[in-house]
Amino acid sequence: MREAGELAHAMFGTELRKWTKGASSPVSEADMAVNALLEDRLRSATPEYGWLSEESADDPARLGRRRVWIVDPIDGTRSYLGHRSDWCVSVALVEDNVPVLAAVYAPVTTEFFFAARGQGTLLNGQPVRASEGTAIDFARVAGPKPLVERLAHALQPIELHPRIGSLALRLCRVAHGALDAAFAGGQSRDWDLAAAHLIVQEAGGKMTALSGEPIHYNRPEVVHGVLVAAGRDRHADIVAQYRRLPPV
Repeated sequence: MREAGELAHAMFGTELRKWTKGASSPVSEADMAVNALLEDRLRSATPEYGWLSEESADDPARLGRRRVWIVDPIDGTRSYLGHRSDWCVSVALVEDNVPVLAAVYAPVTTEFFFAARGQGTLLNGQPVRASEGTAIDFARVAGPKPLVERLAHALQPIELHPRIGSLALRLCRVAHGALDAAFAGGQSRDWDLAAAHLIVQEAGGKMTALSGEPIHYNRPEVVHGVLVAAGRDRHADIVAQYRRLPPV
């Protein structure tokens, strides 16, 4: 992870070949270089594991593997190409559809999150915990503004936390209390979420669909709907509040 992060950092701010995949998703030669490094290191060490990465062609063989690496070489590519700091490398190991090992590294801000199932979450080697309680300070909530305003009932203007371009990094910042809650709009993918999910969970938080339903990974469909991450009590309160709201 550190080697991958340093490679991305070395290419950060340089002239890069870049293009668009799909409708509007940017990708650059840095994404591909980091992906190649991670795939070489991880797959050579664990050839029996499956592989799912944003920058690799999907191999359906992963569906038959109990353990699968789920990778986003550079999460927040728009921020990366815009020379902003809010991007990271995100890697998770999923076993039986749930993450058991996770690392998220943001080289510019020197944040290295690491979590293993049942062993807590570390930020730069120090244990961290999600913030407790149920109160919602909207300046400490990150996510799509219409979604958060709906939670606030739009009774008054609210000041949201500045946008964080990397979804993985946005969610991870719940794990050490920098944010009280974070939302993901629809259309996020396994590679955006799996590592951050375990990092939040092992820090005493919870991350689910907005309905409260659990999130599962390494399935044929890797796209997810609206999600929320927060400390356990606050998460339960947010899910309960959304359940009381009328349908959109």
